[in-house]
Amino acid sequence: MTGEEYIDRADESLDAAYEAPMSLAEYVDTVLETPQVAAHASKYLLDAIEAAGTRTVIEEGEEKERYRFFDDPHNDGEHAILGNTEVLNAFVDDLRSIAAGRGKDEKIIWLEGPTATGKSELKRCLINGLREYSKTPAGRRYTVEWNVAGAGGSATSLTYGNAAVEDEDDWYESPVQAHPLTVFPDDVRTDLLAEVNERLDDHIPIRVDGQLDPFSREAYDFLEEQYRRQGETDLFSAVTQPAHLRVKNFVVDVGHGIGILHSEDEGTPKERLVGSWMHGMLRELDSRGRKNPQAFSYDGVLSQGNGLLTVVEDAAQHADLLQKLLNVPDESHVKLDKGIGMDVDTQLIIISNPDLEAQLNKHADREGQDPLKALKRRLDKHEFTYLTNLSLEAQLLRRELTNETEVWDPESWEELETWIQEPLTISVRDEVESATDKELAPHTVESAALYAVVSRLDSAEIPTGLDLVDKALLFDRGYLMEGDERVDIDDYDLETTAEDGDHGIPVTYVRDIIADLLHEPQDRHHPDLPVEHVLMPRDVLNAVAEGLEDAPVFSTGEATEYEERVVTVKNYIFGQQEQDVLDAMMRDKRVDEATVEEYIEHVYAWESDDQIENERGELVDPDPLKMKVFEIEHLGRFDEKNYDGNEPDHAVEQFRTDKIITALNRHAWQRRDEEFRVGDVNPKEIPVINTVLGSYDWDDIQRTYEDFEPGQWDNPPSGTETARLKEKTLDNMVELFDYTPASAELTSRHVMSQVSYRWD
Repeated sequence: MTGEEYIDRADESLDAAYEAPMSLAEYVDTVLETPQVAAHASKYLLDAIEAAGTRTVIEEGEEKERYRFFDDPHNDGEHAILGNTEVLNAFVDDLRSIAAGRGKDEKIIWLEGPTATGKSELKRCLINGLREYSKTPAGRRYTVEWNVAGAGGSATSLTYGNAAVEDEDDWYESPVQAHPLTVFPDDVRTDLLAEVNERLDDHIPIRVDGQLDPFSREAYDFLEEQYRRQGETDLFSAVTQPAHLRVKNFVVDVGHGIGILHSEDEGTPKERLVGSWMHGMLRELDSRGRKNPQAFSYDGVLSQGNGLLTVVEDAAQHADLLQKLLNVPDESHVKLDKGIGMDVDTQLIIISNPDLEAQLNKHADREGQDPLKALKRRLDKHEFTYLTNLSLEAQLLRRELTNETEVWDPESWEELETWIQEPLTISVRDEVESATDKELAPHTVESAALYAVVSRLDSAEIPTGLDLVDKALLFDRGYLMEGDERVDIDDYDLETTAEDGDHGIPVTYVRDIIADLLHEPQDRHHPDLPVEHVLMPRDVLNAVAEGLEDAPVFSTGEATEYEERVVTVKNYIFGQQEQDVLDAMMRDKRVDEATVEEYIEHVYAWESDDQIENERGELVDPDPLKMKVFEIEHLGRFDEKNYDGNEPDHAVEQFRTDKIITALNRHAWQRRDEEFRVGDVNPKEIPVINTVLGSYDWDDIQRTYEDFEPGQWDNPPSGTETARLKEKTLDNMVELFDYTPASAELTSRHVMSQVSYRWD
């Protein structure tokens, strides 16, 4: 694109976000046509979240509907909140109750959790989402502008400064985003809203309470007085005529509908809440013996967030302010000064680490005399926890190490598993600013993420026969494979406890460990190998575990507990690497999908004791020999002694009935309203086919490669079967699983070192 074309695109973007100012009457017509644009703060926030839609996710082993808004879709996922879907859904439920006025109006939403759990991401996600929603036709947000220059023949101007101005410079926007409908008298507004809500396709009616903000009220009163002196009878029409009042849309942003109070912000409670007086201005303005709202800064958090959202970040730093907020939600009012108050329409959210709760409970032993009891009653707490899903933690870790922002939304567990296990390449600069690409081998990110998740799980609530890795896998995909059987999480006596995700190894600690490893010389980890720039799973797991004792973030007890849990993770990851090597060694022996489908057709025909028609319209007779060959050679479950000639014994018959036919019948039942053909079945939907065909063991290797010697793997003699098999295996690892030649060499050596001593 040319520079001019980029300028044109920028023009189009702004044109889509802004409208020309309109009269008050035109705005009312707009509201009657599109009622949602007049929504009060909590309803607008709810509308923005719901407008993004939902998607289905699995967390803690359960399917849940997740609002896409929290994936930060408008910002390509940069500040997506990973996990904590139940917490976010409860947050939205609270918004719905507050918006509808169902008993939670006085509540301040409190989001609490340890560091690195996504609370700050929520703040950024809200800012991004509301900003972009306000640019859409359905999400337009409006306020008012005033022009009093020359009203009633007077030269007096309403201004933030001391200079009289003309034309467009004479227009001044409400500094606190006043809702246009607050211009109307109460009785008229009530009737107008009744008509608006009749047209609203929503069960939550729009509420516009309160009066004009002090700045706008000063303009209104000035204009009204001028026209009353002139004898004007239609005062409201005169005051709100397009020459004095116009309605404009604005793009929501920090300071403009969103107020953010940061931990480092200072000032008196009044300054932090609403702003401060500019004393020099009071002498310049005609305030008739009183303070003039024109001389107020309106830079406090409630002023900036009026009309939509107010967030107090790191609330423990502003604990003194929280008590000042007590009556804001239920009274919707705050004072600028003793004689001047401001009605507020904003959704209050406070964000904190657990240290705020400690401050709030410092008088808990006084029970009924607790001075903070009223504040605690108004706080509606939602607790963010550490992630307990492997896939989410792997995604988060990749984000921490790179600039990846895309939110994973897989269509199947198999696709998600591939993303979890895939390698990662990171460019690292050394002291002389030369860049080197370093590889995190396949399963390395997976191993670090799994270790972090395992450290966060409650070890006291695990069914007999399972370990913490099994629990982590159940939470992530919702099932385990026990032999050929898929066992869902509901079949285990396993429930999420309050301890799950409450503490553990944070992602920031793991990220820093990996960052340090990336800058270390490679020969520290693999001094005997001619390969460079590869981090293996065991490198990361060892470093994470070894660093626990010296990391100040962990207590001695926590460090000891987490260090002990690394063993199960190492065992699982080794199993994953071992399966990669086995699959690569046996790639040429893998049965093709057409052979699998043919076997399934013959088994179905055998069970039917008749011909069947396959998806190609061909009639299939059961062939005992083909089934026998498949079951012996490919499935490896039986041998010649299980057959009398080609006729199967009871064990084979039971296998065909229980493992193959049952799966086919289940699929047929699911498609009972459609025409069912055996060829419609995906072989992967039959557990025994999916599991056994994709998994090999060392007996298969020994049977297939009789002269193979794993002890020779590091430097196999040329011309031997071991040398040929190694070359083929490494090539297959690169092609099948995205290993590099270096990481394939390292992984296969590690696996063979464990296999060789027990080979015989």
